[in-house]
Amino acid sequence: MAGLKHYLEFKAILDNYQVSERAKLATKDLRLVLLVAPTSAGKNTIIRHQLETGRYYNLVSDTTREPRLNDGVMEQNGQEYWFRSEEEMLADLKAGELLEAEIIHDQQVSGISIRELEKAQAAGKVAITDVDLEGAHNIVKIKPDTLAVMLLPPSFEEWMRRFASRGQMRSDEQKRRLETSLRIFEDGLRQDYYHFVLSENIDQSAGIIDAIVEGKPNPHQGRAPGLIQHLQESLKQKLISLDQV
Repeated sequence: MAGLKHYLEFKAILDNYQVSERAKLATKDLRLVLLVAPTSAGKNTIIRHQLETGRYYNLVSDTTREPRLNDGVMEQNGQEYWFRSEEEMLADLKAGELLEAEIIHDQQVSGISIRELEKAQAAGKVAITDVDLEGAHNIVKIKPDTLAVMLLPPSFEEWMRRFASRGQMRSDEQKRRLETSLRIFEDGLRQDYYHFVLSENIDQSAGIIDAIVEGKPNPHQGRAPGLIQHLQESLKQKLISLDQV
């Protein structure tokens, strides 16, 4: 994949990015749920389930990358992503019209447009999307009442079973995903704004997210720190074993 033509312009803008007043207005009364999760924790399944209830609106990110095949089906504009040119994305960033955006692998820029927030607001729905750690940090800074939900596997053994069920994966890709998961666990213990949900079964997890949105008690919150520490320790041993292969 070719690199960004306007990499230096993107970097200069994002290093000092400021959202517009329109962006701040679009988030003011919006209930926003961010899902942060290690690989294979089930965040896409959760999002699909929440959308089926009719109460949630999926925020579709903008991206400068080209559509690609997923399981033999070409990605569609407005479904997986809004596919934008670099020039369109630059113009929106200069105007502060994205809630947040990032350069990914020095090859593409992706972010959440204010247009999506306004659609969720107009529909009177809870906005939901999955983000990486940097995206979560940036959004919480702009909108402190964001509900950042960290989805956790119920045990290391079950997590590894789900991870293996994804099928064949190159060893470098496997290691990269697990290293990213380790950073997610570390962030879960470091930040004080996460709501934790253990992905034991879909209905229960969805119900707890609904409770968090409604300001009700979260039965998983107290269980999370000990589980995260266990996941960290087991994952570190797993990564050591991968290095020895």
